[in-house]
Amino acid sequence: MRQPAEPVRVRVRLPASSHDRSYDAAIGAGVLESLGAHVREAVGLAARRTALIIDTGVRAHGHDPTGSLRASGFEVIVLPVTPTERDKSIDTLASLLRGMAQAMVERGDVVVAVGGGVTGDLGGLAAGLYRRGIAVVQCPTTLLAMVDAAVGGKTAVNLPVGPPGGEYLLKNAVGVFHQPRVVLIDPNVLSTLPPRHVGAGLAECIKHAMIGASVGPGHADLLGWTRANLAAARRDGHVMAELIRRNVALKAEVVARDEHEQADDETGGRALLNLGHTFGHVLEVLPGLSMPDGRPVMLLHGEAVGLGLRAAAVTAQALGMTGATGLAIVDELLEAAGLPSQVRGLPDTSALVAAMAHDKKARGGAIRVILPTGPGQARVVASPDPAALAAGFDGLRG
Repeated sequence: MRQPAEPVRVRVRLPASSHDRSYDAAIGAGVLESLGAHVREAVGLAARRTALIIDTGVRAHGHDPTGSLRASGFEVIVLPVTPTERDKSIDTLASLLRGMAQAMVERGDVVVAVGGGVTGDLGGLAAGLYRRGIAVVQCPTTLLAMVDAAVGGKTAVNLPVGPPGGEYLLKNAVGVFHQPRVVLIDPNVLSTLPPRHVGAGLAECIKHAMIGASVGPGHADLLGWTRANLAAARRDGHVMAELIRRNVALKAEVVARDEHEQADDETGGRALLNLGHTFGHVLEVLPGLSMPDGRPVMLLHGEAVGLGLRAAAVTAQALGMTGATGLAIVDELLEAAGLPSQVRGLPDTSALVAAMAHDKKARGGAIRVILPTGPGQARVVASPDPAALAAGFDGLRG
């Protein structure tokens, strides 16, 4: 078998407490072929068992990491999960924890999460809670998880609230920060993803490009590079690998500066990564939507974020923070990614704006959104004019 090339490593540097918690995101074609060796290197020789929390779709496509893990001396406990937002729940989390306990997973053992963002969140949270925290290795298999969800240690499940039959799903309402020992990113697995799911991941890349200059001078060219290369990334594996590297590097810098999202609104910090998300989380759970051509759709997370980016650009324009050029760039990038910029079937605008108050970034009951202020720049805006938020949602009506 051909040996995979040595992966490119992006260091996620975190403040040391009693020990150095920094880790690498290793990016390389074929890196998951030697998964067991990478996990063993990350956790040491003492770990005996691996709780393999794996997306059922990964196994359906013939990717079976158990052989590699066993070859590196691990006993493997396979815990499959269904990667839907409804299954990203406390009930699923409890099932995983029971499975780990019944298999006698110990504090010195390791969780390996293989799948998309839902799987990574569930695996990371299970590892963070089990026996007050055990090691986790993140192996994202979707583009969205590679460039965003797997790096940074955010883990969570959703929480349904409200009366039976009228429940509202609070996204990522219950969770902890629990950093992985290593993140293993294999661009080869993207070949099994439907184009729609690749586009959903590209939405997070567009988001990063829209905040690059605000993150730091080392990322000031990310918007220009992304505009020049986004369409090519869908068909060229080398461009895709570079896109992933650049986005992971930006995410790593943001996390290093503001691990627990505690920076003030003026600084922005990790909150900047929520550009498009406050709008998007409202859209993501809506039933009865359809594409502009009439096709019914339940939005993927990345598709909702893409629409949220457009809504944020329209809101910023309504507030006089940006001109028409910013919105034009967002539309250009959404088109290059194959993402919708409008949708049909949205409910009353006032209901959409009211739903934003449920977002976990709200403080003191006040809505906080991230809005673009210029090319590659964005900032936190507290208590924005509801009329501007309404204009943002109305800008999505197809």
